[in-house]
Amino acid sequence: MSLSLVRWASLVMLGMQASQVSAISQISAVGAKFFNSSGHQFYVKGIAYQLTDNDPLVDTAQCKLDAALMKELGANTIRVYHVDPNADHDGCMSAFEEAGIYLFVDLETFNSSIDQSAPHWNSTMLNAYTKVLDTFHHYDNLAGVFVGNEVLTMTNGSRAAPYVKAAARDVKAYRDSKGYRKIPVGYAAADIADLRPMLQDYLACSTNSSENLDFFSLNAYEWCGHNTFTGSGYSALQKNATGYSVPIFFSETGCNTVPPRTFEDQSSILGNDMAGTWSGAIIYEWIEEANDYGLISYGSSVAVTATGTNIVGGYTRGGTPTPVSPDFSNLKSVWATLNPTGVALSDYSASASKITPLPCPAETSGIWDVNPNSPLPTVGQTAAASGTGSSGTTTGGATGTISGASSTATSSRGAAPVGVVTPGSATGVTAVVIYGALVGFTGFMAWWL
Repeated sequence: MSLSLVRWASLVMLGMQASQVSAISQISAVGAKFFNSSGHQFYVKGIAYQLTDNDPLVDTAQCKLDAALMKELGANTIRVYHVDPNADHDGCMSAFEEAGIYLFVDLETFNSSIDQSAPHWNSTMLNAYTKVLDTFHHYDNLAGVFVGNEVLTMTNGSRAAPYVKAAARDVKAYRDSKGYRKIPVGYAAADIADLRPMLQDYLACSTNSSENLDFFSLNAYEWCGHNTFTGSGYSALQKNATGYSVPIFFSETGCNTVPPRTFEDQSSILGNDMAGTWSGAIIYEWIEEANDYGLISYGSSVAVTATGTNIVGGYTRGGTPTPVSPDFSNLKSVWATLNPTGVALSDYSASASKITPLPCPAETSGIWDVNPNSPLPTVGQTAAASGTGSSGTTTGGATGTISGASSTATSSRGAAPVGVVTPGSATGVTAVVIYGALVGFTGFMAWWL
C-alpha cells in the first residue's frame, strides 16, 4: 500500500471517528419518560429561544454564538415557537447538535393555529404543520414538536380540546405514513387551574394510542421567589401528574415577579420531589427585552423607535450574547447541581408496556364541555356555534386526500385565526399579536404586566 493511500485511509478513519463522537443520540418517548437511543432517561434543561418573530434557526453564525453560551449555562434543549419551513436550517441545527442541544419546535404558524373561540381543523392547517415536520424530521437533535401552544386560555375554551387532540392524531399519522422516526408529538398548555387536570388527562386518555399525545407540557409560572414545593403549588402539579401515561414537563417556567430569579423550582423539578414523574423544564427566555425575562442581552437597550441591524422594539436581537446578572449565573449554578439519572430503558421497558391511560374526564357543564365518548373531529370539521355536550363539530365540504397522510381530508371552512388582543383594544396591535402568538398567553401577560 502506498504512503498516500495510507494517509488517505487514516483521514477517512479520523473523519468517521469524529462523526461518531459528534453524533447526538435521538430522543424518543417510552411510557411516561423520554429516553435517548443509548437507553438513558432524558431530562429537559431548556431555554425558550426566539429572538424576533422571524425564524432564529437560519443564522448559523448567531446560532454558534448562542449555542456555545447555552452549553456553558448547562442547557441541553431549546424551544422555538416559529420557523420558516422553506429556509435552510442545517447550519444552526448542526451548531446546536455540536453543543449537545436538542430542539422542541412548534408546528403552528401565525395563520394556522387552532382558534379556541371557533375551533376547527382543516387540510390547510394540517399541511402547514406537516411542512414544518418535513423540514426538521431528519435532524437527530429534534426532540419533539408541539401541535399547539396555549390554545385553551379560558375556562369556557374546553370545546377546542378535541381539535388539539385531532391535530396530534393526524400529525402522528402523517409522521408514520412517511416512515419518519417516532418523533414525539405533544402540546404546551396554559396553566389554567380550572381546566388543567381535565385537559391534561383528556389529551392522553384514549385506549387507542394513535389518538393520544406523545407528551404533555405546561407553561407555568407558579413558583416565584423563595418558595416551597407545597407553597408554590408544585405539590398539586405533582399529584395531578402521578400515574400519567406519557412524558410531562414544563414547556415554560421562570417567574420573575420577585427579582432576581433564583430558579429554586428547578431543585424540585429535577430533584427528589418531581424527577420521578416530570421530565424537566424550559426556562423562559433567552433574550432580554421589555418583559425582563432574558438570560442574556446583545447590548444596551435603545429607543423603541430606533432602527438598524437586529434592532426591534428597543432591543438589539443579535450579536455576541452577554449574560444578564445575576439570573444567568443563578440558573447555571442551580443546574450544575441537578443531574438526575432516572431509570435505564432496559429496567423500565417492561413496566412501560403495562402503563394504561388514565380515565377520560367526565363532562361537566360549563367547565369541561367535552363528551369523552364523542369521536375526535376529522380534517375539515368546525365546532358548532354553541356547545352541545360533545365535541360540538359540524362537517366541512368536499373531500380530498392530503399528500403523504393516511387519512381522508376535507376542504377548509375555518374562520380567520384570532391573536392576542391588547388590553382595552378591540383589534389589537400587530406587534403584540405576533408576540402573543410566539410566547403564548401566559408569557404574554407576564410581559404586558
